[in-house]
Amino acid sequence: MAGSSNLEFKAEPNLTPLLDVVFQLITFFMLVINFSSDNYDKRVKLPVAESARPVEAAGEGNVDRLVLNIDREGRLLEGGEAQPLHKAVETIRRQAAFVKLNLKITGGKPDPSGGLPTIIVLRADRDTDFQALNSIIKACQANGFRKFAFKAMSSDS
Repeated sequence: MAGSSNLEFKAEPNLTPLLDVVFQLITFFMLVINFSSDNYDKRVKLPVAESARPVEAAGEGNVDRLVLNIDREGRLLEGGEAQPLHKAVETIRRQAAFVKLNLKITGGKPDPSGGLPTIIVLRADRDTDFQALNSIIKACQANGFRKFAFKAMSSDS
């Protein structure tokens, strides 16, 4: 009777479900992270205004915003680089084309005023020349943007 009583069972943990849960958590947090701080260039020193308040869209739930940072020389700050006026106009034209394409794909309607529904949030440096800022605003208007909001710091900040 040759029988062996050396039956050993090895119990090793199955890590596949744990890795699956960790991957799903990482994916979830990547989807819900707030990237809005990427729109704000630290080089822009905002003007101070007594009546400064957060940009709100009255009565609208999901509002499309385009944040434009303008440095003290009147150049558009896009992707970390300062663009002179002719490049800024091209960037604004490209953004307007994206908005129009998005409206076409989603079946959205243009603004009742005939312009694009996107709000342009202008973050201009406190030392920006008015003529340079006005050139950016005119370029936005020429490409269909009609809604503007100007950012400033409140005096109690």
